Amino acid sequence: MPKLIAILNVVAWSGFWCFGYLALTTDPDASGRMVMALIMAAVGAGLGLWAWFWIVRHSEEIGYAPAPRRARPVEDDEVAG
Repeated sequence: MPKLIAILNVVAWSGFWCFGYLALTTDPDASGRMVMALIMAAVGAGLGLWAWFWIVRHSEEIGYAPAPRRARPVEDDEVAG
């Protein structure tokens, strides 16, 4: 499953960059094409972000990338208020 999500991540970000470029370089008179390319770029960015966060969470769970540590320990009286 992680490899499938990694492939989805690459494909989604590729779609984001390709459709984003098309949205930015489309002739302003062709607003339908521009809007469709913008929607496809947004979908690519959304899927890319979801896949990226899934990969990060998965790598922390399996111990490949440890979760970041706090700069200093939290005291009990600081948490209470």
